[in-house]
Amino acid sequence: MNQPFSIRSMPSGVPGLDILLGGGVPEYSFNIIAGTPGSGKTTLAHQMVFSQSGPDCHAIYFSALAESGLKMLRHQQGFAFFDSAKVNRYIHLVNLSDELADGDLDRALARILHEVEQRSPKLVVIDSFRSILQAERSAQPDQTPQVVHFMRKLATHMASWQTTTFLIGEYNIAAPENDPVIAVADSVLVLSQSVYSNAMVRKIQVIKIRGQAQVPGMHTFRISRAGIEVFPRAIVGASTGGEASTGSHDTRMTVGIAALDAMLGGGLPTGYSMLVVGPTGSGKTILATQFLATGAQLGEPGVLAAFEKSPSQLLNGTLNNLRKEGKIGVIDTRSLGMSIDETLHELVVMIDKMHAKRVVIDSLSGFELALAPEFREEFRASLYRMIAVLTGKGVTIVMTSELEDRYMELRFSPFGSAFLADAIVVQRYVQIAGEFKRAIAVVKVRASAHSAALRLFSIDENGINIGEVLSGYEAPLSGRPVKIVE
Repeated sequence: MNQPFSIRSMPSGVPGLDILLGGGVPEYSFNIIAGTPGSGKTTLAHQMVFSQSGPDCHAIYFSALAESGLKMLRHQQGFAFFDSAKVNRYIHLVNLSDELADGDLDRALARILHEVEQRSPKLVVIDSFRSILQAERSAQPDQTPQVVHFMRKLATHMASWQTTTFLIGEYNIAAPENDPVIAVADSVLVLSQSVYSNAMVRKIQVIKIRGQAQVPGMHTFRISRAGIEVFPRAIVGASTGGEASTGSHDTRMTVGIAALDAMLGGGLPTGYSMLVVGPTGSGKTILATQFLATGAQLGEPGVLAAFEKSPSQLLNGTLNNLRKEGKIGVIDTRSLGMSIDETLHELVVMIDKMHAKRVVIDSLSGFELALAPEFREEFRASLYRMIAVLTGKGVTIVMTSELEDRYMELRFSPFGSAFLADAIVVQRYVQIAGEFKRAIAVVKVRASAHSAALRLFSIDENGINIGEVLSGYEAPLSGRPVKIVE
């Protein structure tokens, strides 16, 4: 019986990129890295070359630009992946500007093939494709098919020498299905960047890749001192069974407040997501951090994602001590221009590192504001994917969300995402005898019985203390029934 043929893949050396590619870069493939100026094409290529090059993997970096390869590398020295010891030893720089000066593509191809034949590299990079296009068009404006001929001959020779090749350029991928150049490539990666207000958003997309199942769609990436890091867009169903986990009804965890555990029907079911909503100052963050601290003290490590306040504002003495002991991890995510997938990546890394059982997101309102404006438009759908991935890992989530107390209606979410939560706890103000009091109620616990009582509560140095049922109470300030709006 014939065994299915499998194309071997080599790791790209770029965190997150291999997931997009379906396992890595196919060996002996001919690849195009395209994108707008400044989007990170050259940095991506350098990171892959420095990651893979060594005694068993020599690389040639052809520069079709007027600037020398050494000048180009000088700009890469600030990245952690840069290793000067590899330059001219395992990574060889060749400038093609002389060969392309008169637009003679055959001459440039001959130089490329000569260098490859002499050095037998496993990796070849040609930067940039735009320079090749401009050189050819300046010499023969009406002979653009020569570029296609150049590409096909180059791809054929590289495949015969078992070389993995990357062609980089500011190439416009407008209609890839009709582009003969794209047809030659085994894979095409497109990088882009855009500015929204003061936030820079960078994205990458795998247009095509032969022999592997890539992750579709646009994915965000970030360029830092470490280099490029890609944050694959979470796809519900890939590891979550298609939807958010409904948790376990048989196993429940305490939220750290005995009376609230009773109102929830015996605690919060493990693997559930609970939304705590209420107006400013009502005690949402206190409830959430009490849930986190209690878990840490019971041997259930937790992670706090802080979007509204700095960690120093959120962590009191007990929480600080638990953090120092490694029982609570904190992600300070208040920097603008983030994507939900980047946040999810940071959460998953810390959850796995700490074997966390509890996660607190404080708050969804601050989370939405911390995102780049582009991502706010799809906040609801992205939040669904995020909760599905986290609950699919078996963690229990408490999220807070600030709402204006309108007194005449009861809202659960400012962006219509209350349906994402398995449980909802509402905090609000009521007026009794000329004073504002705090009240709390459990609105829902999916597939579980729970109390429907509205109870008063207070806050002191020990946290939230739930008191008596607010009997005979109809509606704050008005005396009329409250309109419920999901």
